[in-house]
Amino acid sequence: MIVQTTKKSKEQLHKELLQPDVITGSEMLLRSLLLEEVDCVFGYPGGAVLYIYDAMHGNSDFKHLLTRHEQGAIHAADGYARSTGKVGVCIATSGPGATNLVTGIATAYMDSVPLVVITGNVSTAVIGTDAFQEADITGITLPITKHSYLVRDVKDLPRVIKEAFHIASTGRRGPVLIDIPKDVSNAEAPFYYPDKVEIRGYHPTVQPNKLQVDRMLEAIAEAERPMILAGGGVVYADASKELLEFVEKTQIPVTTTLLGLGGFPSANPLWLGMPGMHGTYAANHALQNCDLLIGIGARFDDRVTMKVNGFAPKAKIVHIDVDPAEIGKIVETHIPVVGDIKAVLQLANLKAKKSQSSAWIEHVQADKANHPLRYIDSDTELKPQYVIEMIHKTTNGDAIVTTDVGQHQMWAAQYYKFNKPRSWITSGGLGTMGFGFPSAIGAQIANPDRMVVSINGDGGMQMCSQELAICAINQIPVKIVVINNQVLGMVRQWQEIIHGNRFSHIDLAGSPDFVKLAEAYGVKGLRATNKEEAQSMWQEALDTPGPVLVEFFVRRDENVYPMVTQGSTIDQMIMGDSE
Repeated sequence: MIVQTTKKSKEQLHKELLQPDVITGSEMLLRSLLLEEVDCVFGYPGGAVLYIYDAMHGNSDFKHLLTRHEQGAIHAADGYARSTGKVGVCIATSGPGATNLVTGIATAYMDSVPLVVITGNVSTAVIGTDAFQEADITGITLPITKHSYLVRDVKDLPRVIKEAFHIASTGRRGPVLIDIPKDVSNAEAPFYYPDKVEIRGYHPTVQPNKLQVDRMLEAIAEAERPMILAGGGVVYADASKELLEFVEKTQIPVTTTLLGLGGFPSANPLWLGMPGMHGTYAANHALQNCDLLIGIGARFDDRVTMKVNGFAPKAKIVHIDVDPAEIGKIVETHIPVVGDIKAVLQLANLKAKKSQSSAWIEHVQADKANHPLRYIDSDTELKPQYVIEMIHKTTNGDAIVTTDVGQHQMWAAQYYKFNKPRSWITSGGLGTMGFGFPSAIGAQIANPDRMVVSINGDGGMQMCSQELAICAINQIPVKIVVINNQVLGMVRQWQEIIHGNRFSHIDLAGSPDFVKLAEAYGVKGLRATNKEEAQSMWQEALDTPGPVLVEFFVRRDENVYPMVTQGSTIDQMIMGDSE
């Protein structure tokens, strides 16, 4: 693996790093990142960051992974952050290097992922003159960062880095950008790293209002058909244990959003699956018929609610979130609870009691039993749902699974059952194609002892396939799955169902031979076209040390069901094969 633990003790390293030496801004940056216990930075060098990369030379304490594209670097940092809860870090040069990060920054911003994004810029003397490779990256990313800095004085750099990590990792997490002009990275000053952060006006609410928590508990006591909608905030707050305890005490059924998968154990009988556009029958009908809906770390996005004015029409709504801006933004909230999810649930668990929901539980569990996810299997052709079920069975649900965006993403969300949090990494809010594979690299770097499976479509795989090189060079043992239907599958599905079979510009025939592509980069490539081949090729991949790519050929016209079309309420479901 690329990351190795240093032989120095943490105490020894910190003592060395905190020496008040007169050093360059570049050396300050590296020291500061090490003091923040960053164990791998993902990046790509260029002119404006040459001093920073020069400072890395010979620094055995500092670990850097050279990706093959800046977008690969930021998605890898994102996967690192999602799989650990730590802040992910990436570096790019000015101009095109910085702008190549924009999609990754927006991806992290939409999904509340803590990143510190470091960019170089032209020297301060020529900022604003359209100098070579100049871009106003702080201006460009203003709507998609939690905060940003343009550092003009080298003495400010240690404080800025300390603040950036604090902002990225507290409250509602998100990306923070630090733009460092080239002359600042080479300027010298004494190094002083602050031991605490004081930012006027930035004080996220952690502890909730006890009266609001009591109101929620009173509402639970009065409810006959309560439901919990758990989102990614449960995972990001490391509150999965507290949620499980809350559910065990209250006996309230649970549905988890796309980003909330893994935040509640899928084997628990009170889990009804994922809700929304491609949600389960049981989850969607429970949301529409509940009389109390407790949203926990979920933002009620449009893919969950669908027709908003028809969503959960019978329910009083409780919304628990660390970000007060989310409460009441989409749906009317009757009981708002602002605070860290873990702190809210810990407080609630002190008084939580069983709800009056026995008949309701029987009803929703009957829906779950009578309307399971299903598909028409085949002995003659390979079905994508079967591939996901096979991957789940062979990994016992314990792998870290990353996906790209499209049909394969929904099939993975439906048919892979997660045992623990931070095991599911996918682009939710932005829906970023090209995210899946490099995010798996970051997750594997952060979790060298866990299996990481990257599930991709043939479209998204081509958007960051160049990162196969770093898997081969560094023997990063990601198992790469390509579900190949030779078409932009989700777009094709919409064109079939919504646009009257008018298929426009979706044909991906002529894409590369993915096995040969993998082998060209030095990664083992395998292919399967039927069940027998799928089982043997996948087992060979599992038995092979290092990275392996397995291409599964599936039929072109397979659709993701259930499906709710736009403008419909979530109980108006097209069940497809299960109808």
